[in-house]
Amino acid sequence: MRKPALYSRTVRGRSAELPAGDRAGGNGRSPAAPAPQGEAAQPTPGWRGALSRAAVNPRAMWAAMALLSALLLASTLTRGPAGSRTLTQADVDAAVLRTLTTQNMPSAAARAAEKIRPSVVRVVSYVRTPGGADVQHGVGTGVVIVDKGVILTNLHVVQGGGKIEVMFADGSESSASVTGVQVENDLAVLQAHTIPDDLFAATLRGTGDLVPGDQVVAVGFPFGIGPSTSSGVISGLGRSFRSPEGEQEIGNLIQFDAAANPGNSGGPLVTMDGEVVGIVTGILNPTSHRTFVGIGFAVPIESAASAAGLPPF
Repeated sequence: MRKPALYSRTVRGRSAELPAGDRAGGNGRSPAAPAPQGEAAQPTPGWRGALSRAAVNPRAMWAAMALLSALLLASTLTRGPAGSRTLTQADVDAAVLRTLTTQNMPSAAARAAEKIRPSVVRVVSYVRTPGGADVQHGVGTGVVIVDKGVILTNLHVVQGGGKIEVMFADGSESSASVTGVQVENDLAVLQAHTIPDDLFAATLRGTGDLVPGDQVVAVGFPFGIGPSTSSGVISGLGRSFRSPEGEQEIGNLIQFDAAANPGNSGGPLVTMDGEVVGIVTGILNPTSHRTFVGIGFAVPIESAASAAGLPPF
């Protein structure tokens, strides 16, 4: 049975109470008990603290468990002969801690990109020439918001085209049709005709508590290459943007500085938790070149979700 769109319950005011892994999309653990009044919370010492901090990296966890097993086996084999040295708990602690602290942990941006990537699709529109051939008209990005194949993208990616094709994260492709538009925000809703069995919908998060300086990641297909990932911060809120052709002005946009280029249009702008807060819609360049100079814009997800008729946050 297909699930409805997923909404995050992440609230900035609760971030001091919940560890990052316990927010929406995390591992569901209960928050730790607060330190007694007058006492500062102390980090867990030794390898147990490092193991807790490394919990987000399965490779480090498996490496630690493999090393621990080897050490325990070695300890068993070395017991017996008089005078032979057996492994102590201090040996085990030191070896496990050394393994955990020398592992290369993925960055927050890498984890966010990995979480959103299964929901990101490549969108291509075609027009038919007088000779009957289909010629590529627009290339952009989309994000799956309902796992029955409902996709958000930019209207300018598909407008004026005929046939629309989408490519999912697993490499499978499908034709798609436009089922809704929100012209004032340059948004289009697509319905894929054939979908993978394990299609993942992105988690959507409201923008009410975003502030300039918050880290974000943009994932998409710049110039058709991808999926590509770039990271940056939110530069401003409530911005306006006029398209290079001067045909339309869009307001109430998120300004960001994660690199975006033609082809990123329609892709998700996500938090470090991998939750979608906007749909990339344009870039600002004072020259005639349509390349990134550090200012991009995204439609807040509240507006984008309403284009698909989804309930409000």
